[in-house]
Amino acid sequence: FLEGEDKPSDVKILAAVAYAFYKDIDKSQHPIGFYEKFKAAYGDPREEANYKKWAEAVFANTIIFNDAKWNAFIASPDANVLQADPAFDFAASFVKNYNTKYLPLFTSFNDRNNELGRSYLKGIMEMNPAAVNKMYPDANFSMRVSYGKVGSYKPRDAVFYDYVTTSKGLLEKYKPKDYEYDLPARQIELIKKKDFGQYIDKGKNDLVIGFITSNDITGGNSGSPVINGSGHLIGLAFDGNYEALSHKLAFDKDLNRTINVDIRYVLWCIEKLGGAKNIIDELTIVR
Repeated sequence: FLEGEDKPSDVKILAAVAYAFYKDIDKSQHPIGFYEKFKAAYGDPREEANYKKWAEAVFANTIIFNDAKWNAFIASPDANVLQADPAFDFAASFVKNYNTKYLPLFTSFNDRNNELGRSYLKGIMEMNPAAVNKMYPDANFSMRVSYGKVGSYKPRDAVFYDYVTTSKGLLEKYKPKDYEYDLPARQIELIKKKDFGQYIDKGKNDLVIGFITSNDITGGNSGSPVINGSGHLIGLAFDGNYEALSHKLAFDKDLNRTINVDIRYVLWCIEKLGGAKNIIDELTIVR
């Protein structure tokens, strides 16, 4: 991420945000101790120019942007080093402010709201017993299941998306040092050798990476298990297709697809790429 970081811009943004917070937010909501320390080190917090000096000092002295200091900290974590870091100190002052002033209010409100909510719901149920069976369950304490089936789709004219992707596609998309499309050398080697072991898809003669289904999911479903009709885990949901991004407002059964990682690829990564055969030995694999 640091390769694409623009420090001059970040300095300006940090200075502007800190100044705007001081100027526009009531003093009772200011982070505890921060602006007092700012005044002692950089001058009057009412003067915008002082924030540039502070922001430049933050970026010059934080361990985050100093490889040597960061590596030393990672090798031997030290709370004193972290607390002395100006970037951490700035962020921590807001966290302390929230935990001291607002978290107790939030917790108290939630506790009282939950208590009154139970009384309210009890009253509703006693007032109208006939409606009890029609009331929706508490989503936090009940299973939420989306039904669907594996299937390809055609989003537009002359375009067809198959229902599976394979390791061939990984190599086609491979971009060295790219955040999204880089691959470990070991993974490339294994794929080129077709060392897929027990996880090879005989129909494709390849390792299946992902598949799409007609399930309807939403934000927060990443990692949800995909289970077949026999109750076997066959994959993990992690995304949706962009043609159906409006599904929350307008569901289209022909276009909506959930994108899932195939569990065989997950197991292959654990065993072949990660070398953790001991984990595989603990599992019951159904073929």
